[in-house]
Amino acid sequence: MQSGISVSTELHSAFNSLVNDESSRFLLATITDESLVPLETIPSQSPSNFHADLALLAPHIKPNEALYILLRRSPSRFVAVTYVPQTAPVRQKMLFASTRLTLVRELGGEKFEESIFATDANELTAEGWARHEAHVAGDQPLTQEEQDLQGIKEAELQESGGTGARRVQTSGHLSMSVGEGAVEALKGLKEGGEENLVQLKIDVQTETIILVSSTAGATAASLSTSIANDEPRYTFYRHTSDGNPILFIYTCPGTSKVKERMVYAASRGFAVLLAEQEAGLPIAKRLEFSSPEDIGPDAIDEEFAPKEEKKTGFAKPKRPGRR
Repeated sequence: MQSGISVSTELHSAFNSLVNDESSRFLLATITDESLVPLETIPSQSPSNFHADLALLAPHIKPNEALYILLRRSPSRFVAVTYVPQTAPVRQKMLFASTRLTLVRELGGEKFEESIFATDANELTAEGWARHEAHVAGDQPLTQEEQDLQGIKEAELQESGGTGARRVQTSGHLSMSVGEGAVEALKGLKEGGEENLVQLKIDVQTETIILVSSTAGATAASLSTSIANDEPRYTFYRHTSDGNPILFIYTCPGTSKVKERMVYAASRGFAVLLAEQEAGLPIAKRLEFSSPEDIGPDAIDEEFAPKEEKKTGFAKPKRPGRR
């Protein structure tokens, strides 16, 4: 989803100053009048202690207002944080989520080593950041429930051909981690193999696109039961109509968590570009449904039905009235 909002000249200048001035730690930004603008630059109080400097953010973090935070993790490492609290207005949530890729792309995606989506102020404290780093590094102790979930994810990845992930950057867009087997499965759709339905999901914690399944024999009638109905999905389907067009179907059930909705909505453009640029897969149609139950053969087939043009006969000019 693209918002049509762009980075202002003022924000470009403020970010360049952040990059060049090692005494600056944070640059706060927001959306005003359809433009990304700077709010304030916060200097470091502990240049050698990033976690201590996180306390400087507290006065600026509000429980009902979204905010962009561009921060210096170390002298040459930068991170883009999109803070969208759950109590923020709905329109603001969608606007900030759909613009986060634009923010990083226009400022220079190569400058950012990471892009983080936060919904709780605690995630932006020293303790919260330490938990994030531990999670990324894989050193965080897991509860039994988390271990069970991790086991399920690992099983899914093993079925898809491995557990590795790599960073992929589409032309002019922010990079994301992509799990092993995802691009290969998409290429299979292009090559016309037996599999004609590929489902991808996002590990929201690490923002990694993961291959869920690659199956054969899918039809427009079977999509409603083939696609998961308990969490969002990016689905690529090779239709059986003339030319075997490829459809991208984005589903997001109403029961999905707020953070899931934000991350999936903001990243669906990347999913399409991943298919087009990495797998060489031409996307004929992009469809969106709240629930897989809404996907029926009629909804798919009507996308390819010829449009009837209404023909209007030549209208003879009316005779001018008498004067």
